[in-house]
Parts: sequence; structure tokens; C-alpha cells
Amino acid sequence: MVIVVTDSCASVPEPIAVGLGIGVVHYYVHSARGTLRDNLDMSGDEFYAWLKTAPEWPTTANPSAGEYLEVFREASRRGDGVVAVSITGTGSGGFQSALLARRLAETELPGFPIEVVDTAQVAMAHGWAVIQAARAAIKGLSLAEVAGVARSVAGQAFVGFTNDTLEYLQRGGRIGKVTSMVGDMLNIKPVIGMRGGMPSPLGVARSRSAAYRRIVALALNRIPEGSTIRAALMHVAAREEVEKFRALLEEHYTVIEWVVAQLSPALGVHSGPGTVGIAIIPDAPLG
Repeated sequence: MVIVVTDSCASVPEPIAVGLGIGVVHYYVHSARGTLRDNLDMSGDEFYAWLKTAPEWPTTANPSAGEYLEVFREASRRGDGVVAVSITGTGSGGFQSALLARRLAETELPGFPIEVVDTAQVAMAHGWAVIQAARAAIKGLSLAEVAGVARSVAGQAFVGFTNDTLEYLQRGGRIGKVTSMVGDMLNIKPVIGMRGGMPSPLGVARSRSAAYRRIVALALNRIPEGSTIRAALMHVAAREEVEKFRALLEEHYTVIEWVVAQLSPALGVHSGPGTVGIAIIPDAPLG
């Protein structure tokens, strides 16, 4: 069977990852509390509670090729090939680490095929590609077919986020300080999505509810009204708030699967507590 491997930024809830046999390579968060392995050395809830009063803003780092290689070794003991499904290679070095690990594995694990897929996505838009690829692997699809499922799902996925304040985007270096201050004074809520493999502003709104409606409107431009979809509700320490998307999506789509996922700390430091969003994919056969 093909083994699917991914990185922790996919934010796939642990019970799903374990149940589908997904191998996970962990990103790093460098903070005043030391270097933390993403979602391992501190729970997301604990990390985000601490982040609100952190004396210095954390930075993040991708895993090394050696760490990918170790997960590939483990996969070789229980499967006959790997499809490694990566966060966007444009915005992170994890994809390059996975490619280097594949080259190293050619010598160490001869005859063990490894395919590396750049989703050009983040969060659960990336995560859905991982989940559906793992389901395809369990069905017995070939390595090429499993990789094809990952690429197809990532290519059709929509992801959109908003948050309470522009402060965290500024502190994480995503926008300028002046823009952050003016935006917060005007109570502007950013709408963030993906463009060209990078998180990008897709618009603004004057309230959370308006931002939620704007995100769903953008989703409808990508996945038509009335489609049957799988939906992820994503948040950063805002579990109750993100539930407001559920009714909005049900107004326009038939949702056959819901996942609620807290963003991994390696992602959440760039948007901050209070971030909420959706990642949806159209339902499609797995080969």
C-alpha cells in the first residue's frame, strides 16, 4: 500500500491522521520558550494562550531533509511507496526538504518509489489533499493515482481566512505597521486567501460577519452553488466563532463531511488568535 506523508502545517486533526496512517513531519516554532516541534512539544491551545502575552514574536522553520528521510524510512517498513504531500513550495522550504530527502532515499531505499506533491496550498486546503490521497491509498490505488488525487484535490480547493486584528499579520511580517494601525482604527477585517501559491489579501470587510459572507462569496466563485462538498472549519483559539460558517455554507452547498481543525502553531503565529476560516473541496470519486 502507498503511504501518504505530509507536514504538520496541513493541520489535519491528529485522530484523522492516525486513523488514515498518515506520516507527519513537524515544522518548528522558535520562541522565548525555546524551539518547539509544531503540535508536539506544546498543545495548540496552550501555545495560543501563551502567544497572547509572548515577550518576543515567534519565528518558524521548516523541517530538514533528514527529518523527511526518517519518516520515509518508517513508511518503507509498512508500505511499498510514498506520496509526500507538501505545503506550498512557494511560501515554505518544506517542499525543497522533501525533494532532497527523496534524492537521498534513492541510495538508502533503492526500489522504494517516492513522489513529492506541491499543493500550492496552506492549512486544510493542503490538508484535504492529504486526507483524500490517504483514502485513495487505502482503496489500493497506485502511487501515480494517489499522487494524482492529491494534485486534483489541491487544485480544486478553496481556502479563505479572516481575523479580529491586523496586528498579528504585521508582527509576523505579512503587512506594514502603518497599514496595521490604520486598519485596526477603522475596524477593518482582512480577507486572506491563496494567490500564486502565497497567502494574499483578497479583500476587506467592516465586521466579522461581513468578512464571513465575503469569504463564502469568494468560495462560490470557485466552487459553484449547489455543489456537494467537504468542508473544514479552521480556527486559531476560536472554536465557537468558527462555527458561524457552518450555517453560511449550508445555505449554498450540500456538505457531506465536516472537519473542525485548529491551525498548527507554525501557521497560527502568522495570523494570530481569533483567526477563523474555511477550506472546502468539491466531492469527487477517488479514482
